This record gives sequence, structure tokens and C-alpha cells, in this order.
Amino acid sequence: MTACYDYPSAARFGRIVPKSKIYNAARVGGKVRQLFVDQVDQINWSYKLAPETINLGATPSVPEIQIFSVRLRGTNIDHDVLHAIDKAIAFPILFELTKTTERKLIAAFKRPSEADSEKWVVSEYFEADWEPVDNPRRPLPRVLDLGALYDRVLSELMPMPPKKGEKLPQRVARIETIRAKERDIGRIKMRLAREKQFNKKVAINAELRAATKELDQLGGNAATNDA
Repeated sequence: MTACYDYPSAARFGRIVPKSKIYNAARVGGKVRQLFVDQVDQINWSYKLAPETINLGATPSVPEIQIFSVRLRGTNIDHDVLHAIDKAIAFPILFELTKTTERKLIAAFKRPSEADSEKWVVSEYFEADWEPVDNPRRPLPRVLDLGALYDRVLSELMPMPPKKGEKLPQRVARIETIRAKERDIGRIKMRLAREKQFNKKVAINAELRAATKELDQLGGNAATNDA
């Protein structure tokens, strides 16, 4: 999947973000705070991609794009941690995670709420594979505005191509539905494995076939479950 990008030096921001500021802004509870303590070494607000720093025009849904570099303490990060940062910062964010000698890009589709323009709706997360930190970075895509840049980057992170005529929000919704259906199938398989009565196993098998058919119709055979 996609490699990390080479951001323009004019867009460099370079501010370390104290975890306490995220706690307060996102109003996180004790469980998520502990995840920050256990999993996050440092958060750096690395770049601000904005009209004045990158010479691309803003759009109503993407006035700026923030690049956050998150150095991990271990090898993984819970998506609740990233969601808290997304909740605290009122702009779309691209996260660059780093662990020892590897890095990867991860982001959610983030858009202003239709019900409340002061709030943002955050999707599930889409992510690249880990790559060596010394891999060459690639240039940002050539696009006309920040909205198109955001769409291109997110599109490249998604685990399946769009259907004909499918816009990014519809594609995000379909992938989220696929992931939910995959989780449902996993639960059905666990119930089937535990069930001892033949007649109940028959019913659960029928439920499993129906759920699998629904997944196939969504295009789930081409997806990977990163959730």
C-alpha cells in the first residue's frame, strides 16, 4: 500500500502536543488515558497543509489538513487513541505512526457534521502497511485543491477500489458496512463452534450462509478487515 509522503518544508509546523491537551479537548475517560500512557511515546504536530503553506485552495469540508506524527512505545496503537486526537483537532488529520525502524500512514475520513457544523464525524480508520523509516518518501499527488488531495490520499489507503460512480463518502460507508458484516460473521462462527444441538447448528449455518451472501454482494471478498 501507499508509502509516506514528502511534505513541503513551507508546511512544517513541528509542535509537540502534550497528551494532557488531548485529554482535555477530547474529554477522554480513564481507559483511553491509560491507552495513551501505554502506547504513545510522543505526539508531534508535524505539518499544516493549508492554502498559505502548500498553494492549494481550501474547500468547505477541507480547509486544512494536519499531519500528526505519533511515536509509539510498542508495536501497536488502539484506534480509540487516534479517535481522541481526531476529536480534539477540528481539521482532517493524516497520522504517521512510527515504531523503532518502521512507519506507516493511517487516517479516518473526517467531515463536518450535517447536524452541527461545529462538530466533525469520524469514520473507521484506513491504513497502509508498515515500511522502513528510511524508505524514500514520495511527492504529494498533483491536485487542484485540498479537498481533492484529501480524497486522493484516503482513496489510496482504502482496501478496495471504488465501484463505478461511487464517491468517497459512499465508498467509506460501504467499507464500514463490510467490516461490520465481517465482525457479524465472526460472531456467528463462534456461536456455531460452541453449539452442540444439531437443529440449532442447522439454523446458525443458515444464518451464516445469509450473512456470507450479503458480504459477497457488498464486495467483501476484495476487502481486508483492518478494524
